Amino acid sequence: MTSLALGGAAIDGAAYTWITGLAHRAPHGLNTAVAAWSDYGLALFAVLMLLAWWRARHRGPGAMATALAAPVTVVVAYAANDLVKSLFDEQRPCRTLHTLTVETCPGPGDWSFPSNHSAIAAAAAVALLLCDRRLGRIAAVAAVLMAASRVWIGAHYPHDAAVGLLTGGLVAWALTPLAPRAAPAVARLRATRLRPLVAAR
Repeated sequence: MTSLALGGAAIDGAAYTWITGLAHRAPHGLNTAVAAWSDYGLALFAVLMLLAWWRARHRGPGAMATALAAPVTVVVAYAANDLVKSLFDEQRPCRTLHTLTVETCPGPGDWSFPSNHSAIAAAAAVALLLCDRRLGRIAAVAAVLMAASRVWIGAHYPHDAAVGLLTGGLVAWALTPLAPRAAPAVARLRATRLRPLVAAR
């Protein structure tokens, strides 16, 4: 498969340079916090998906199926985003523009477009919004912050983060409504697990 060389600097290189300039002048503590969020913040989405499953236990099989499908949806969104990434050989902006960045620039061949972190965060947020609005609202804010952090630390152009959010969100929006189709299987699984308890009474 032939890859396309994407010149990201011509799209929003000036915006990237302005943002990384702000980061360079920001307090060290702020940059440390943003970098920590950027590196480890995806764990929050795993916790939120676990909470969504826990809250769905007392609702119908359809709600449970939707909650259980969220992690699968995120994996599919990551794979789809990575497929898009493989079509474009966009160098990391920190390699092309040689700006000072909060984190060390990834090595050559670690392509920039679109952002995997943003795609994963957006997929989790949309999947959660469709199964638990309260948790989904938290995830939506966290997804935007994740995308912004990837630009702040210098790992991505703004358009990388935006397209990552769009890709992950669209995949989750398309797949999550299919999850209730697994409700009969979830109902059978629940009945199978409860049967020994009923028999013991």
